[in-house]
Amino acid sequence: MIVIFQSPAAGDVIMFGDVAKRMMKLMGKEPTDKGIVTVEQLPDAIARIKAAIEEDKQQRAGKSPEDLPQTEPDGSGSGGRGQGSRPFVTLTQRAVPLLELLEWSLKKQKPVVWGV
Repeated sequence: MIVIFQSPAAGDVIMFGDVAKRMMKLMGKEPTDKGIVTVEQLPDAIARIKAAIEEDKQQRAGKSPEDLPQTEPDGSGSGGRGQGSRPFVTLTQRAVPLLELLEWSLKKQKPVVWGV
């Protein structure tokens, strides 16, 4: 499943469903098929994403690339044996495009939606 975060303030941010749901939770939103971050909710969502990015960076501080996983589950939900994998991507790498969309949306006073 693919989720597209959209706002008239900036370009779309496209994520795999499992990653998007994680970002929704980080923003303080329920991981649903359709949703909105209202203009009033944007400052809190931005603060939450920034805090998660900072925590991710602290957890990786002092680690070399060899210390990090090379792959991660692909989120296919197949569970157990046979579950697919994809190259490891840090939370920071995943969250920064969404953070930028949220910041532009706040600047232009536009909501962010998904599943529309």
